[in-house]
Amino acid sequence: MEDNKNPLLHWDDARVFLAITRNGTLSGAAIALAMGVATVSRRLDRLEGALGVPLFSRHQSGYRLTDDGGALLERAEALEHAGHAFGYAAQQQRHVAGCVRLATAENLANPLIIPSLPQLFATHPGLRVEIVSAVQTVNLHRRDADLAVRMVKPEAGNITIKRLGTLGFGLYGSRGYVEARRGGADAGAFVDDDFIGWAEPHGHLPAAKWLARMLRDKPCRVETNTLSAQLSATTAGLGLAVLPHYLARQADLVCLLPELGADQPIWLVLHADLAHSRRVRAVADHLIQLFEDRKSELDPLPARTP
Repeated sequence: MEDNKNPLLHWDDARVFLAITRNGTLSGAAIALAMGVATVSRRLDRLEGALGVPLFSRHQSGYRLTDDGGALLERAEALEHAGHAFGYAAQQQRHVAGCVRLATAENLANPLIIPSLPQLFATHPGLRVEIVSAVQTVNLHRRDADLAVRMVKPEAGNITIKRLGTLGFGLYGSRGYVEARRGGADAGAFVDDDFIGWAEPHGHLPAAKWLARMLRDKPCRVETNTLSAQLSATTAGLGLAVLPHYLARQADLVCLLPELGADQPIWLVLHADLAHSRRVRAVADHLIQLFEDRKSELDPLPARTP
């Protein structure tokens, strides 16, 4: 029987603390943890009693971290990470088998990574790969994925990072569009051109920033929220767009400006606890070799095409 005056600290109650922090309500935490609301409330009370500090302030809109709760958040996340690492260590398999969840951008997944998977599966027939190419950021610490290929270097944390290469960008148009321009491909001014750009939420991208400097107050003819849509719009002759060299070459587009200062590094990121997992290591090694083999397609400046 527990002593109410000196309650024991139950390490698993940190999951309740994190669930309430991430969801903002007891009901949201209960759904995330597959528990009843009353159970979540009792376990929060037990945790606060064991720690001797209030973790949340209660409001009509939900639960907010107190200063004490905020100070303990990083430690609670460390407990969560340790628990995941413990579970993964117990599940280590002798052979390379099982599912690896890979998060990456659609413009790297579809034309580059997915076509390379038959070679990976031929070497490791027991391996499965789940590819996540959603727009929202994937959190490796929460195990949304086992590893990721990103074009933004993540902040420091319990992760292993390796630079795979550089994705080069240039200004491209369709052959029909370029031939109809005044001066064709050699015209240096772009005042009469239509441009295909990024919707406002993506204004932080290097390509979007280059267009903003180029156009100043002039709006783009077409705006999209995916690179594949920009490629389609350019191929359809709707205007000029800042595109990766390797995708533009595959679509037989014409390069007007090969150097824009919009190139992006490509990073391989995996959770440090999984660095020695055979299945994750097999996928990571495959990706490292893939980007090394395709480096000349991704990075160098293309020859101008008439």
